[in-house]
Amino acid sequence: MADTFPIRDIDHVRFFCGNAKHTAEWYRRIFGFDIIAYSGLETGSKNEAAYLLQQGSIRLLLCSPLVPDHPIAEMLGRHGDFVRDIAMEVDDVDEAFAKATERGAEPAYEPKTLEDDFGKVRIAGIKTYGDVIHSFVNRDQYSGLFMPTFQPKNRPGNSVGLEFIDHIVGNVEWNGMNKWVEWYKNVLGFEQLVHFDDKDISTEYTALMSKVMQSGNGRIKFPINEPAEGKKKSQIEEYLEFHGGAGVQHIAMHTSNIIETIKKLRENDVEFLYVPETYYDDVLDRVGQIDEPIAALKELGILVDRDDEGYLLQLFTRPIEDRPTLFFEIIQRKGAKSFGKGNFKALFEAIEREQMRRGTLERA
Repeated sequence: MADTFPIRDIDHVRFFCGNAKHTAEWYRRIFGFDIIAYSGLETGSKNEAAYLLQQGSIRLLLCSPLVPDHPIAEMLGRHGDFVRDIAMEVDDVDEAFAKATERGAEPAYEPKTLEDDFGKVRIAGIKTYGDVIHSFVNRDQYSGLFMPTFQPKNRPGNSVGLEFIDHIVGNVEWNGMNKWVEWYKNVLGFEQLVHFDDKDISTEYTALMSKVMQSGNGRIKFPINEPAEGKKKSQIEEYLEFHGGAGVQHIAMHTSNIIETIKKLRENDVEFLYVPETYYDDVLDRVGQIDEPIAALKELGILVDRDDEGYLLQLFTRPIEDRPTLFFEIIQRKGAKSFGKGNFKALFEAIEREQMRRGTLERA
């Protein structure tokens, strides 16, 4: 299969935060990212401050408005800190924007060139679910660090071994999943990789449905979740309520040694969902032989699942903000191409326990 236009990979993920300076330092200390560049008043950016963080090939861009009438200020009030932009590196920004809008995408901003002494960066943007956009980026004619107005900032973190973005999950409105699945298919040329219905992803109390969309080269994977009917309020309903609509639910980051990565993150006080010890009583009967010692996985709460291609290991953080919205997944793939279907019940029961603690499991 082929995308509508050539897409190389995720270029960066752009967050808007109430205080990007503090948030960047938190990611440096807690998740081990290097702060490598800064843009703000001192560098010629008059409306917003931005900090570029990197670990492996993962780039996070943390931004804050500098003026009260910044167009994002209202969104920050509604969503809290949130993912605004999943930016993609493309061969030709103008072709990408033209073909996407011809196929029904609503423009976020028109193609434009950013230029300084290091050359030119071409960018454009389209809207997707909620207040999320996709920027198209090409810096083939740019030799600078990231983009114009960015200057180097050397604040190294202590890497925890995160390598690249495995997938990014969006939560959308009731009955919105198929709409956005068709959007990714028609606008970007993505294909549906897998479908989970409410029988796959459910507990006694809650359920959701999910379809995974994938780019032609397989480097970009976007699961799209929607709520499903259940006895109590699902995690997707909770997210939509506190986020104020559709948005990015979690970002999965890959590591080649999940045991060491989780050890380091726990030492940094990252909070993860609790998995009962009984999960491990029969896990090897379900997934078969694995390379990692089960005692180490049990101690750290790491989940395991297998598909026809191999197995994977994964663990999910608690929400990283005061609102029960955005969280992260740490994942290691040992051949598996799936998303941990065998862990869904244990994962969702863990999330329900968190909802119970927050008092948000029951519907009003």
